[in-house]
Amino acid sequence: MDGSSMEKALQQDLQTRREASLYRSRKTLDTAQGPEVVIKGKKYLAFCNNDYLGLANHPEVIASLKKATADYGVGGGASHLVVGHSRAHHQLEEALAEFTGRDRVLLFSNGYMANLGVISALLNKRDAVFQDRLNHASLLDAGQLSGARFQRYLHNDVENLATRLERTEARRRLIVTDGVFSMDGDVAPLPELVQLAKQQNAWLMVDDAHGFGCLGKMGGGVAEFFDLPQDDLPVLVGTLGKAFGTAGAFVAGSEALIETLIQFARTYIYTTSMPPAVAAATQTSLKLLREESWRRDHLQALIQCFRKGCAQLGLQLMDSASPIQPIMVGSASNAMALSDALAQQGILVTAIRPPTVPRGTSRLRITFSAAHSKEHVEQLLTALERTVSPLQEDVA
Repeated sequence: MDGSSMEKALQQDLQTRREASLYRSRKTLDTAQGPEVVIKGKKYLAFCNNDYLGLANHPEVIASLKKATADYGVGGGASHLVVGHSRAHHQLEEALAEFTGRDRVLLFSNGYMANLGVISALLNKRDAVFQDRLNHASLLDAGQLSGARFQRYLHNDVENLATRLERTEARRRLIVTDGVFSMDGDVAPLPELVQLAKQQNAWLMVDDAHGFGCLGKMGGGVAEFFDLPQDDLPVLVGTLGKAFGTAGAFVAGSEALIETLIQFARTYIYTTSMPPAVAAATQTSLKLLREESWRRDHLQALIQCFRKGCAQLGLQLMDSASPIQPIMVGSASNAMALSDALAQQGILVTAIRPPTVPRGTSRLRITFSAAHSKEHVEQLLTALERTVSPLQEDVA
């Protein structure tokens, strides 16, 4: 295939995506992350980032980043196993281990690489991996790329998972689930999964990207919320680009797990470390996350205010107590139309469409931050009343 024929084939693929209302485009922000952002000179009230505690633009976090940049420079310079592992990285790993109540923690450049690294390091073709049908794409991709026998069980359906586990004769059996599901906002039934894993001699891995900072008295996520020690939940993954407000990811677990990842996780071994200044800034955000519990209290108050307002408007929300509050729309075209109509009113809400969610379940994914105010929520509800309620009445 020459260059011109390839170009034509690619343009056809793109046109097909446009016609299905599935085409994606980037928005370029001219401001820092926050409740109010500016895009192409227009100010928007944003409800679509994952900065759940409002720490991405916190002055203390920024000050830590600046100081550490002066101390360490900008780039990590090498992989962790060459000369890219700085004192700032090591101190953050120790702080996160104490925070999660695990033996050790290993830093990764991002959550996608953490999930790929863990699953591929633990499993091969002699093993089996069982994943919730609504897991994040990085988990699903990791399961498929690991070479292990790959099965997806029905969403949060422990009985369906148990049936699948009983049928396998694999050497190792790994159960993998999100802690808080990124598109639905609901929480995995972890106590039941822990019990099943023990009964079936399986391992349990949880990606708690959206739980850390938001759940638990100290922000320890689903492990703290359900009081799950290391023996119950041996593989715990978290990301730093959401409630922590910085960047990167980590895996928490036993001494043997972390040493295994250091030796065998290719996405750890063969990549440059995160900038050490980011690790230093994350130590500050971790301190704020733990000590300023008012952020979680305020966040929950905003969520309850929003859900009460939606009930009064007759808007049906999904079953979520997390900062992720999706409004189910159905078709991709309707989701895009609603998102555009809200944008015209100065409200930024993302339309989530296939393949991110199953066909027919396109939605408006509304997310809240502790940086939002009650007045922001009231503005959102007013815009939704003008925009979404008439559509629902037409459908009815």
